[in-house]
Amino acid sequence: MVQESKLNVGILGGGPAGCLAAYFLQDYCNITIIDYSSILRTILPTGGGRCNLAHYEFDFKELAKNYPRGEKFLYSVFSKYSTAETISTFEDLGIKTYVQNDNRIFPESNSSKDVRTKMINSLKDVQIKKEKGLRIEVVNDKIKIVTDMNSYYFDKLIIAIGGHSAFEIVSRLGVNIIAPAPSLVGLVTSQNFKELAGIAIKDVECCGIFGDILFTHKGISGPLIYKISSLKARDKKPYSISINLYSKEIALQELLNKNPHKQINNLLSEYLPLNFVNYLLEQISIIKTEKCHNINGKQRDLILDIIHNFKLDIIGVNKDGEVVTSGGVDLSEVNSKTMESKRIKGLYFIGEVLDIDGFCGGFNLQNCWSTAFVCANAIKNSNI
Repeated sequence: MVQESKLNVGILGGGPAGCLAAYFLQDYCNITIIDYSSILRTILPTGGGRCNLAHYEFDFKELAKNYPRGEKFLYSVFSKYSTAETISTFEDLGIKTYVQNDNRIFPESNSSKDVRTKMINSLKDVQIKKEKGLRIEVVNDKIKIVTDMNSYYFDKLIIAIGGHSAFEIVSRLGVNIIAPAPSLVGLVTSQNFKELAGIAIKDVECCGIFGDILFTHKGISGPLIYKISSLKARDKKPYSISINLYSKEIALQELLNKNPHKQINNLLSEYLPLNFVNYLLEQISIIKTEKCHNINGKQRDLILDIIHNFKLDIIGVNKDGEVVTSGGVDLSEVNSKTMESKRIKGLYFIGEVLDIDGFCGGFNLQNCWSTAFVCANAIKNSNI
């Protein structure tokens, strides 16, 4: 079939999702990106400035397990465009990648700036309007977007504004928005850990997952805690969690018998940092310098319980540096095969505006890349 005249497609939001959708569509449609700030600015801090592009997992169902919100929705999305396709796309953009020991994928340049520059340079046939989107209207078979400077009419409109900024605009259209909540953040505890701030403990377990934790002036942080904050983003506070500080078995009675004249804190410091051991012993009213031969059975059990079931009361989140939120466009209102709104024909949602959020490790950018491709592919095919 002969392709009809090019569709006019607007993209509200010039972040990772919006720009990749523009890249995929620019040869087939007339593309206009509308963003009030510099495009791809949000990619600069990702991966600590190195741009963690993706995660080295090629089974799309296993990949989707890293999304507390959106796992089942992403099955269809990732089956069309996942890790292998991401690597291939960035190679086409001149960005070679490598894999870290923790399976995070980075550009060989280790530079978010380099990724941004190459992505911007790839947008050769895209108009960019530095304007602020104010509202969206459906006018006959067109979608109108009103900005602080102009009005535009499009055949298709892609909403690609991450985070909270598009929620009010979208909700006015009758699209249901799941209320946002902080995710991937440190947790504020009722317990005071100021004296322990900076102490890290590796490979602890909580809620069935393992990782490292870090004590802070406000509570607790670190890779494992970011995951816990994500899993419990919508739990009502306060709530309690229990951390297994040493996941292997400790034959404590045997150790006490073998080291009768050793101080109990020094014995336990073989498993946990000494300052933290002193804190734990204080919590269960055991003198830190007590000799091992004086530790009775009840005290032994108290020590093992606090190590393997260290309870924390979570009263809030530490939003410093927060870049990810749970919440957004209700996934039940979006067709996962096309990213088109089920309510409004010609309106599409991609990236972090959706109620999808993943753990740290390249997962949130993968959501952007994959939903951008699925959306672009659907729009391209709709005009053939």
